Amino acid sequence: MGQLFGTDGVRARAGEYPLDYPTIFNLGKSLIYLFKNKTSQPRTLIGWDPRESSPWIAKVIAEGIASAGGLAELAGVLPTSAISFLTRLHRYEAGIVVSASHNPYEDNGIKIFQSDGFKLKDSQEEILEKMILEKNYESFDQKFKANQLALENFFIKKNFQIDLEKDYLQFLSQNFIPGRLSTGLKIVIDCSNGASSTIAPHLFDQLGFQVKVINNQPDGRNINANCGSLFPEGLSKKVLQEQADLGVAYDGDADRAILVDEKGRILNGDFTLFIQARWFQQRKKLRSPYIVATVMSNMGLEIALSRLGLKLIRSKVGDRYVLEEMLRRRASLGGERSGHTIFLDILPAGDGLLTSLKIVETMIESGLKLSELAADLIEFPQLLINVPVSRKTNFSEIPGFETTIKLIREKLGPFGRIEVRYSGTEPVVRVMVEGEDEELVKQSAQEIAALIKKYLG
Repeated sequence: MGQLFGTDGVRARAGEYPLDYPTIFNLGKSLIYLFKNKTSQPRTLIGWDPRESSPWIAKVIAEGIASAGGLAELAGVLPTSAISFLTRLHRYEAGIVVSASHNPYEDNGIKIFQSDGFKLKDSQEEILEKMILEKNYESFDQKFKANQLALENFFIKKNFQIDLEKDYLQFLSQNFIPGRLSTGLKIVIDCSNGASSTIAPHLFDQLGFQVKVINNQPDGRNINANCGSLFPEGLSKKVLQEQADLGVAYDGDADRAILVDEKGRILNGDFTLFIQARWFQQRKKLRSPYIVATVMSNMGLEIALSRLGLKLIRSKVGDRYVLEEMLRRRASLGGERSGHTIFLDILPAGDGLLTSLKIVETMIESGLKLSELAADLIEFPQLLINVPVSRKTNFSEIPGFETTIKLIREKLGPFGRIEVRYSGTEPVVRVMVEGEDEELVKQSAQEIAALIKKYLG
């Protein structure tokens, strides 16, 4: 990770460096220079989530793009994966999403896609970051006067968003049992007051579901607030109350989907991977025997897949790293425990709405309930603790850290796992401990977290 780019683009408190006006403007301008070797006037598409800072950040990016001679077209509020798809469909040189995904409303971020719908490579981000940090740009007043007419032309796009939404909805519908409806399944959708708030209810209603929607009234500040994929407990209660067949919770930009079965049980992304891996295998849709997840996925998933003759490959945390490993292994399916799932033969980005449709498709064609589809994955006890930190340093510099980790690994035994890492999107350390003994897992995670908090909190 560099100074500006983390595991998923740029992310920070909105209005503060690196999400301040000069840096955002320079990013837009630098992005055009990055792609000018392909065309003299690169076309870009910008979408965003409904947090209050997103529109002004999108406009500043567009101003930077315009100042460098690029074309910036504004798509409005759409899921992140929609921008990936639309960038590829309409052959934009780049697609940009203003979103901080699952973070609280005070934060925001910038994600960038290439023309093929893939996120920028690390090497491209390094070049872009260097350009942003080293170039000297003209003042805002000079830039604005020089580009006023161009900016007005770029911002006025009547009915443009409606066409894009139609294209995206058509793409999703075409990837859901062509010619068939949902046979009246009842589904509860938690939109997290985010980018899916309008489009998801429309999609599922259009496909014939009985739809109950919660948390779909974004006000700019309630995105991810005790709802959505990070807080699926409310969805679980609603599924039971409504006697629904399943529930789905998205995050702020709708690239994650966490499931709830008809019994109210919350199913993380590992269950999605298992259900889809087995279904794809039965339908001979796996290009290789590899399913890609991250180091955070449960050992239970690895064991359940091995019983099917499939091999779990673990990558670093981050859907971009999952995707890189999928390409390396020719894998059709990959994802994260947090709810990102990538169906590479359909789209090179995690899409919560697409994931939902594929799960429902499996339920309909198999004739099984969601709880039945998930039954063969037995998870090991696992605990994840997020420790807020004031600085990021090498863990080996913490007194006693390496000795503590070694001793805990010995106690956990051959099926125990420990993962300690800095978040790429928040100022926290994520401590994950997994093993056969639930109480030992809990004690071990708390011991490691306390040590980190003492020296870095």
